[in-house]
Amino acid sequence: MLKQHLQLKLGQKLAPQQIQLMKLIQLHTLEFEEELERELEENPALEIVKEDPKEDEFSSLEDAYQDEGTASIETDFDVNEYIYDDEPNYKTASSNYSPDDEEFDNESLLTEGQSLYDYLLEQIHLVNISDEDEKIAEYVIGNLDTDGYLRREIKAIVDDLAFSQGIYTTKEKVDDILENYIQKLDPPGVGARGLQECLLLQIEKKVSSDKAVSLAANILRHQFDALTNKHYNKIIQKYDIEEEDLKDALEEISKLSPKVGGNFDTQTITINQEIIPDFVIQVKDGIVIPMLNSKNAPTLRVSEEYKDILTTYSHDKNSSEHKQAALFIKQKLDAAKWYIDAINQRQNTLLQTITAIVKFQKDYFITGDEKSLRPMILKDVADITGFDISTISRVVKSKYADTSNGILYLKDLFSDSLTNDDGEEVSTKEIKTHLQEVIGKENKRKPLTDDALVVILKEQGYNIARRTIAKYREQLNIPVARLRKEL
Repeated sequence: MLKQHLQLKLGQKLAPQQIQLMKLIQLHTLEFEEELERELEENPALEIVKEDPKEDEFSSLEDAYQDEGTASIETDFDVNEYIYDDEPNYKTASSNYSPDDEEFDNESLLTEGQSLYDYLLEQIHLVNISDEDEKIAEYVIGNLDTDGYLRREIKAIVDDLAFSQGIYTTKEKVDDILENYIQKLDPPGVGARGLQECLLLQIEKKVSSDKAVSLAANILRHQFDALTNKHYNKIIQKYDIEEEDLKDALEEISKLSPKVGGNFDTQTITINQEIIPDFVIQVKDGIVIPMLNSKNAPTLRVSEEYKDILTTYSHDKNSSEHKQAALFIKQKLDAAKWYIDAINQRQNTLLQTITAIVKFQKDYFITGDEKSLRPMILKDVADITGFDISTISRVVKSKYADTSNGILYLKDLFSDSLTNDDGEEVSTKEIKTHLQEVIGKENKRKPLTDDALVVILKEQGYNIARRTIAKYREQLNIPVARLRKEL
């Protein structure tokens, strides 16, 4: 049995303009330019102004309407509302951008180059090999990764050859083609199935009569685990050699490349893009001045063509075609207004956020010393600006600032805090900087363990647990003491 009943429910939905604003805020400069170009293409009522428009740009249009009268055919909106706006040019501009902004070239730089795959195919076609073996070799080459390694199992390649190429072969034959043909190609080390084999293939190409090269080859072949774990004493005892002999062998190994395919393009055409800073931060006479990149402050207005259509429409009171055109224009004008308002809000939000960050980290921008960084989280900036934390997160996402100390990733300014022995809050970045300095000055023959680092930092006033040291060390990409050992 069907029943009808009433139900009251509260809900919260984001308006389209709010969604649009949130999307615009989190875009960095290059993405914003792409989004702006897309909007300009989709909405013909918008156009970008590259030069300052004249102040009397609309005077002739306004005089024409005053002369002819403002009556129009009956519609559900007033055309004049879109002609005589407070901002008749529908433009937005901000004077808060750097006067020294360079004209960055956003065109993708296209560079043609030969891929590793093409380079190997050229060589294999010059080898005296049967047609079937050549097809197998081509297929194996196609399975090499960009570093030149064969990561797939030979058995899987044999199965693929049977199912996709109709070539029935054996694992032994593919191994033979790999070792006797592909691994003999240039660059040395290509077709290796692991790092050890890659280095061995390279060292074997060198003059074996050289003592250091011969020792290096022996170490790679028989003592690879000891080498990777830096058990140098074990290697010295194994070969009954002097420390200087091992140093010479290690120098030969250091000349080898672990990624032989790195010098080749991963694809025929590569696209290179440089980072365009979203903000410019200048320091003058001890005053830190934050500014927007001028590309974040475009000037927009209604296109001249649409103004002419509106002018024609106001003269013709009976044309149904013009009425339909006017309705279409209204939709485009509304969208243009919303978009311009969103850009204005984006500019204000970006500027207020970077101003708050600069205020919080003033000492750092003046000195450029990471030790001057204050502990700062998103909530600190949100409290200053009055924005929501999620808004601040969107602003700093993928954004960069051009400072006197170079290009800075905004997220690098944020860090948690720890309390030192004096009861002062210090940034975790400051602690990481101290940690790097201590490790940089250590005796590489006897690197400091994490326990030893705890003691040293505690003497400097930072009471940190060993697991915290290990976490910071991993974040800084610093290996454990055993792997930092050098002769």
